[in-house]
Amino acid sequence: MLGMQGTVADYDPQSRTGTLLLDDGTRVSFPATAFDASGLRLLRLGQRVRLEHDDSGTLVRITLPTFP
Repeated sequence: MLGMQGTVADYDPQSRTGTLLLDDGTRVSFPATAFDASGLRLLRLGQRVRLEHDDSGTLVRITLPTFP
C-alpha cells in the first residue's frame, strides 16, 4: 500500500530503526527491516519519506517520495 508520507523524527544508524511523524501528528516507529528494504544508506532528521505497508498494515519499506 503506497501513498502515506511522514517526516523523520529520529533515526539510529547503528540499529537502523527510528520514528516517523505523520502529517496528522501520529508517531510511527519503523524496524530495521523497513529501512533495509529501502536501499537507502542513511536518513536525516526532518527528511521527508514515503511509507509502504503490506496488506496487513505492517510497515515494510521507507523510501524517498521521489523514488518509484
